[in-house]
Amino acid sequence: MRYFITLSYDGTAYHGWQVQPHSNSVQEELQKALSTLLRENIEIVGAGRTDTGVHARKMIAHFDFGPLDGKQLVYKLNKILPRDIAVQSVDEVAEDMHARFSAKSRTYHYFLHLSKNPFLRAYSWQMYGDLDFEKMNEAAKVLMEYRDFTSFSKTNTDTKTNDCTITEAHWENVGGNQWRFTISANRFLRNMVRAIVGTLVEVGRGKLTIEQLRRVVEAKDRCQAGDSVPGNALFLVDVVY
Repeated sequence: MRYFITLSYDGTAYHGWQVQPHSNSVQEELQKALSTLLRENIEIVGAGRTDTGVHARKMIAHFDFGPLDGKQLVYKLNKILPRDIAVQSVDEVAEDMHARFSAKSRTYHYFLHLSKNPFLRAYSWQMYGDLDFEKMNEAAKVLMEYRDFTSFSKTNTDTKTNDCTITEAHWENVGGNQWRFTISANRFLRNMVRAIVGTLVEVGRGKLTIEQLRRVVEAKDRCQAGDSVPGNALFLVDVVY
């Protein structure tokens, strides 16, 4: 039987979602907890691979096991998991459902603020100076015209294609000098969102024009795009099946 786990986590203390040989990860913590409770070696597959320090308000993972009580398992998992990982539900799904490959879209939020605020620093990126968010939104729309996002991906990855379909990309003010970037796509490449945000910030600073942004995308060269922004302000917020 196959089960989907819905969970959330604060990624501050972890080297990303995926199991690492010498570093702690969210996947490792969840597998250890499941294996302890079910008294069997359990391996899980996540909907994606968040990077070091990146958070998830909603992550989906699957595992296979015999009949079980989902509500009881949620209760027991939350008793033994670290405080920065929380499970919301464990639900039986069809045998052919796959947390990663069955997902139709993922949505990320990235937060930044333009004035010093000690209560935002852990989960938002503090920027200095003014940004032209209207121009940044113009640039974000341009991204939806393209499919190949090699310019925003880490190099030497194991992906077979760098094609993605972005269906939503925009900035919005969420109060005072606080801004949120929302981006949805059928799939994301490693480091893609952080590289896109860094490049859009260059547009907002007036260092990159819309036409130059097009050339960056079409170059298919990571060196042409902006720097990757800090991971602590990035959240996976939804996975749709």
